[in-house]
Amino acid sequence: RRQSLMRRVLGRRSLAWLCVSTTASALRMASTALRAHELVLDDFCMRQFNDVDPSYTGTKVLFDPQQFEALVNEHYEKGGKALVDGYAPFCKHLFVPNFAGVRKSTLEITPENEALLRSAYEARTPQELPVLSRYFPLDAIGEVPECTWLDIILYSREQIAKEAADMGREAPVTDAPWGIISVKAQDVDHELPMQPITMMRNALGREQGGSGVELVREEYDKSVAFWSKNAPIKVVE
Repeated sequence: RRQSLMRRVLGRRSLAWLCVSTTASALRMASTALRAHELVLDDFCMRQFNDVDPSYTGTKVLFDPQQFEALVNEHYEKGGKALVDGYAPFCKHLFVPNFAGVRKSTLEITPENEALLRSAYEARTPQELPVLSRYFPLDAIGEVPECTWLDIILYSREQIAKEAADMGREAPVTDAPWGIISVKAQDVDHELPMQPITMMRNALGREQGGSGVELVREEYDKSVAFWSKNAPIKVVE
């Protein structure tokens, strides 16, 4: 029974990722003939849009992907194409006001709500190692307010191609210098700490779904300090 359950879980993940990849491919085909943006939505980010992947636990974006990409590039150009350095040379950030009505995706842990926390082993793609995570179920939290800012996380075209090759996926066909790999809802216009388990996965290497960047203890400690007091909000099936 346990093996049967695992097969069903992995099957749902594979189907969700197939839907994400198909949607992203359609978006690229539709957008290529219309415009050439410097910042383009990557397949990996499409799981966040319009509940295409119900199992995704991070920021949800209920917005047209093509319009979202266009508005992000509009903010990028108005800001003089300035980007903020990320955790590695291939990673950059663009902070924009929340134009898409995105709701908060994290909640501070308090004595009143800590009993609502749940945990599960999760992987973002079928190729990744499942890791232990904790979260607040959305149905237990109720109405969640909109955030103030969106952190648009970018990876270079070269890094995206390297990770795709190591994970056995087809690299996006684009000459855009930057791919939008994630959107984070937050209330500050600067980077929040990456989750500790994400840092560990990155340190494991691209073959396990990470970026291959070495774990830095000082940054890891900052992450632990933040995520000890906060947890993501997740829609539970």
